Amino acid sequence: MKRFYNSRLLGALAGAAILGGGMAGGASAQEKHKIFLSMSYIGNDWQTESANMVRAMAISPGLIDKVDLQVQVAGPNAQKQIQQINSMVQAGAKAIVIYPISPTALNGAIKNACSKGVAIFTYDGVVTEPCAHQVHVDQKAWGVESAEWLVKQMGGKGKVVMINGVPGTTTDADRTAGAKSVFAKHPEIEVIAEANGMWSQAVGRTELSKIFATKSWDEVDGVWMQVGCYTANSLQIEAGIAESDLRPCAGEASNGGRIQMLPVDAEVDGASGNYRPMGAKRWSAGSANYTGAYALKLAVQKLEGAEVPAEVIVPNPAITNDNIKLCKEGTWKEMSEGCNVFQPSIVPNPGWFASIYSELTPEVGLAAALVGQPE
Repeated sequence: MKRFYNSRLLGALAGAAILGGGMAGGASAQEKHKIFLSMSYIGNDWQTESANMVRAMAISPGLIDKVDLQVQVAGPNAQKQIQQINSMVQAGAKAIVIYPISPTALNGAIKNACSKGVAIFTYDGVVTEPCAHQVHVDQKAWGVESAEWLVKQMGGKGKVVMINGVPGTTTDADRTAGAKSVFAKHPEIEVIAEANGMWSQAVGRTELSKIFATKSWDEVDGVWMQVGCYTANSLQIEAGIAESDLRPCAGEASNGGRIQMLPVDAEVDGASGNYRPMGAKRWSAGSANYTGAYALKLAVQKLEGAEVPAEVIVPNPAITNDNIKLCKEGTWKEMSEGCNVFQPSIVPNPGWFASIYSELTPEVGLAAALVGQPE
């Protein structure tokens, strides 16, 4: 498969409803490319934010007169997503941007769409049908690098709790496999509990609460969570553990988790409760919330005759305590200069993801992730 590697990442989440879509102003609908966004599981902040960014891209100055975007949500149901994709083709779709619930179940519908001239672009998750274009980070590398950091923090030994993502998706499978391949190399690392967190802070809290109903934090030396390090730190604080004793956590790019990474004396506007600087030991990387928006941008380029790579792998640099940097206002200029966490006064939801920046998508920034508005 042909691959294309670019040079940057990072981002965030929240706000506006993800259902709906429709036409943006400018030229008439007949002159626009009819493009559908096909979403699967949506029960977390990442999906809401990513959908906001897709919608913002569709009404950005360069695309507003070219795109008629419509959104459909199938939930964690492969058959329903297949039916919706087939209906999109029948409705005259020129392109479909897909968050796939399965790497294989959608292949027949995707192949059928391609055979009718519909451009198919997946984002974050991948499929095995070769006619689809795919935009994503290297999820196995995410799992490997996060686990390697955690093992180093633990001195190569100790007990780990793992909270995975949405079962059936390639994102979850690749991350989990990557992490376990690292843990397997260290015989003194023991995974003592594992659960599916559905990439949700709320579900992560529920699953951790179940685990620690029968275990003590004293039994745990590190936490690996696809989403939920903010919650893990909060639960420890609520259990009376000192900030200096918080277990190292490798996981997502939630804004709350990154605020907790900041030095205790950092000046942060709007910090309160557990949404405040703690100096928490963290490895933090998102899944690039802009990948759906970038997939839409590439789909339009393809419809206009450009050659588009079959696979675009965007890099996913990790944020640690060494390179965490507060965005004072969240402007595009600030993000381009390396800030990677936002003031709680700007982003009140600690579960919102801060992995929104890419030089590939200058059309979408903070307002896009929060409320679906382009730069």
